[in-house]
This record gives sequence, structure tokens and C-alpha cells, in this order.
Amino acid sequence: MRIRGAWLVAVGLTVAVVSAGLLVMTHAGADTDRCAGFRAAARERAELVTGSGSDVLVIGDSYSVGLGAHAWLSWPTRLDGRVQVEGFSGSGFSEGASPCGAVAYADRAPAARAYDLVVVEGGLNDVDQPRSAVRRGFERLMDRLAHDRVLVVGPASAPARAGGAVAVDAQLARLSERYGVAYLSMLDADLSYLEDDLHLTPEGHRLFGDRVAEALSDGAVTVTGWTTSR
Repeated sequence: MRIRGAWLVAVGLTVAVVSAGLLVMTHAGADTDRCAGFRAAARERAELVTGSGSDVLVIGDSYSVGLGAHAWLSWPTRLDGRVQVEGFSGSGFSEGASPCGAVAYADRAPAARAYDLVVVEGGLNDVDQPRSAVRRGFERLMDRLAHDRVLVVGPASAPARAGGAVAVDAQLARLSERYGVAYLSMLDADLSYLEDDLHLTPEGHRLFGDRVAEALSDGAVTVTGWTTSR
């Protein structure tokens, strides 16, 4: 009986270990598939250049890509100028915001080409990241955008992450002030969301984009090159 009991315990442990391994592999496979989808969407969005005039670059997360809507309805299409988008769903200022590799904002910011305006949008994917990681990511980003006029657009109050968005908004506002770049808070923007209470509806994209465009056009934010007042 003791031998049989020990054997059953050993079998049980083996099954548990194998099950745990399969669970890890399943999660890893799901992440791989999701990241591949995000990369495809990012490439598709990057190919869509809208408008004409001054060169504008938007660096952002799923909002900039238009996840849940269509790329041509995403909020950057509401901006004036020739607008290009470097967006990646699930990414943020911090390196740990996404499990998809080197897709943090600083990793996707151009180091050589100067744009007339760079709009950096996001923060909702940083709500569960250490504040130190957000700060380091912001600093790396500013170092790469040293010759550009920059506007940082903070996170919206998406119901699914509204609590965390407040803290990230405050930190991004402080960091933007430290670097002398313009900051636009979106916490009080009245937007419409999809059923996940996180991503924007087409109408939400329109409202989001119009708010950014209006802030730029009516002087609500003053965009200048940043200074290293750290």
C-alpha cells in the first residue's frame, strides 16, 4: 500500500509538472500569436500616411493604430500635416509594458530624421509598471527626440484602467515639464469606448483626435524643442 501510495503521489506530481509546463507553453504561444498580430497591424498602420504639409510623426499604442476600429478612422488622421504613425498595440513608455520585445516608445523613435512635430501618445499600458521604469523610458525617448518639437499626450480615463491612468498622467506631466516639452492631459476627455472599456470606438477616435488637433491649433499647448532642465 505504501508503494502504491508513493507511486500515485509521483504520478500526481508528474501530471502537475507537465500541466504547468503546458500552461506556460500555451501562454507563451498566445503571446507569440498576439505579438505577430500586433506587428502586422503596426506595419499596416505605418503604411497609411494621411494629409499633407508639415511632417508629423505619432508614436503611440493601440489607440494610434486604431485597434478595434479601422486604421483610417484612428485618431491621428484628425491631425493637420502629413501624418505618419509608429504605433504598436500594448506598448508604452516603459520597456515592460509589452511582452513583444523591443517595442517601447524609445525603441521606435527615429534617432536621425527630424520631424516638424512628434506627438507621443499613451500611458494606459504603463499603469502596472514601476514608476522608475516609466521614467527611464521617458528619458530614453527624449534623448532620441532631442532635435524635434514634441507634444506628449497622456492616457485617457478608460474605465478599465481609469485608476492607474491618474498616476501615470501625473508622472508624465511632471516629466514633460522637466524636459520642457508640451503636455496634454486627456483625463477629462469625454470619450466613447468599446465593450472592453479600454479601446475607443470610431466616435471616440474622432473626439480624441479633434481634441489633440484643437489643442495644437488654438495655442492651448505650446510646442517647442525640449531643454535638459533635469
